[in-house]
Amino acid sequence: MSANYTNQKKLLKHLKKGKTPAYTYLVDLYYEQLCNYAQNLARDDYQSEDIVQNVIVRIWQQRDKLNSNINIKNYLYRSVYNEFIDQYRRSNAITALEKKYIEGLDIVLEDEDFNNSERIMAMVMKTVENLPPKCRETFLLSKKEGLTYIEIAEYQNVSVNTVEKQIGKAIRIVRETLKDKIKTVLFLLLGLNSKNVEH
Repeated sequence: MSANYTNQKKLLKHLKKGKTPAYTYLVDLYYEQLCNYAQNLARDDYQSEDIVQNVIVRIWQQRDKLNSNINIKNYLYRSVYNEFIDQYRRSNAITALEKKYIEGLDIVLEDEDFNNSERIMAMVMKTVENLPPKCRETFLLSKKEGLTYIEIAEYQNVSVNTVEKQIGKAIRIVRETLKDKIKTVLFLLLGLNSKNVEH
C-alpha cells in the first residue's frame, strides 16, 4: 500500500479525501524525522513529541484545506517550526515594552539613516561590549550578523530557548544601563515627533 503513495500528488489527493491509508503512510514516513527536528529546536523529548503530534493531528483535522501543490515535507517541517514558536511564545511571553526595546535596538543597529543613529549606536555598542561573553556573542550574532535564533542555536550547540534567554538578558542589561537615554529609541519607535517629546 505504501508504494502507492510515493507520488506526492496522489498522497495529497488521498489525504484531502480523508483516506486513512494515506495518513498512515504520511505518519510512518515522517514522524521520526519530525521528532528529531523538533528535538533540535526544543531540546526536550517530551515537548518535541508534543509538537509533532499537534502538527500531525492538525494535518488530519484540516486535511480538506491542504494545498494540492505544496511540498508535503517542507510543509510539515515548517508546521513543526511554527508550532515550536507558538509554544515557546505561550510559555515565555515577553512584555510589549520589552518587544519595543528589542525592535528599537534592531533599528539602531541596522538603520544607518536613523535620526541621531551614530550617537545612539555609540551608547548601545559601548554597553554591548560590556555584556557577559556568551550574552554578548549571542546578541551580536543576532543583531549584527543577522543570524536567526535557530542558526545561532546550531552554531553555539544550545537550544533556541537558551538563545532567546541570552538575547532577553542582553536587552535588559542594555535597558538598565542606558536608562533614560534609551527612551529616545522608544519615542521614535512609538511614532512620537519632537513636539510630543517636548511635552
